[in-house]
Amino acid sequence: MILPLSAHLPTPSRLALGCMGFGGGWDDSPVTEQHVGEAHAALEAAISVGITLLDHADIYTRGKAERTFGEIFRRAPSIRDGLLIQTKCGIRFADSTAPGRYDLSRDYILGAVDASLSRLGTDWIDVLLLHRPDPLMEPEQIAEAFDRLRSSGKVAHFGVSNMQANQMRWLQRALSAPLIVNQLEMNLLKLDWLDGDSCFNDPAVAGSLPWAGTVQYCQEQGVQLQAWSPLAKGWLSGALPATAAPAITTTSQVVEELATQYDVGPEAVVLAWLMRHPAGIQPVIGTTRPERIRACAAATRVPLTREQWYRLYVTARGAMLP
Repeated sequence: MILPLSAHLPTPSRLALGCMGFGGGWDDSPVTEQHVGEAHAALEAAISVGITLLDHADIYTRGKAERTFGEIFRRAPSIRDGLLIQTKCGIRFADSTAPGRYDLSRDYILGAVDASLSRLGTDWIDVLLLHRPDPLMEPEQIAEAFDRLRSSGKVAHFGVSNMQANQMRWLQRALSAPLIVNQLEMNLLKLDWLDGDSCFNDPAVAGSLPWAGTVQYCQEQGVQLQAWSPLAKGWLSGALPATAAPAITTTSQVVEELATQYDVGPEAVVLAWLMRHPAGIQPVIGTTRPERIRACAAATRVPLTREQWYRLYVTARGAMLP
């Protein structure tokens, strides 16, 4: 049985709730009632502002993030049916036999999905992402794993994370179904995905060139671009470090000015900058605080002009466009 993307969520939300911060620390401590309560409060806040996509990964707080939400679903099963659940696999922690590494082998993918389903307490995952490119990955093995997961009804759709266009193209040639998501680090302080195209002839951004064409490839192929760390660690929305570079400080001031103009919090302006891009970027907000989740949702009503968008972009670059 192959589950269509719209089977459980007809209209995916414009924002996603990133779940990396739930479940306690990155250690082997147990999930507590406090962890479940905090996650449930954040989830309720997200649902209240129309956020229905949860972004997980098997490694988040060493599996405790998935386990925490699994406990929420166990106590309130009806909540699961209104959500789109996305998780990732492919990163392995160091152990007694090997260092931290990536693993996109067929058997590891299959085992990782079963483990995530168990922790989440659900029968299916709506979207499975390959977390990082594995230098040893073999597209045919990945294709076999995906086909098994789809035919069993365990996973409806697939995507990638942290892959550029050439990697996606190489992988897609072996797959029987399209990749529908690519999740990248994208924010006002992480601009390689943008500079690689708009400033390709500027020697100062040579390190961005591998990302050139990735945004266009995703647009052409109908791949949903998602932005992880879209708030840039909060540096532009109230958590500016004392040692921040002048360009970051100035950008923070512009964000505050625009937030006042639009009567929203600075988070909304930072996210609105991403969402103004015609690629339809979907920010994955990583906050665990209900009030900040609600503040982020205001981004959908900030109609940045072309001039305001470029003012933020050029200010954040700290240099004129070439």
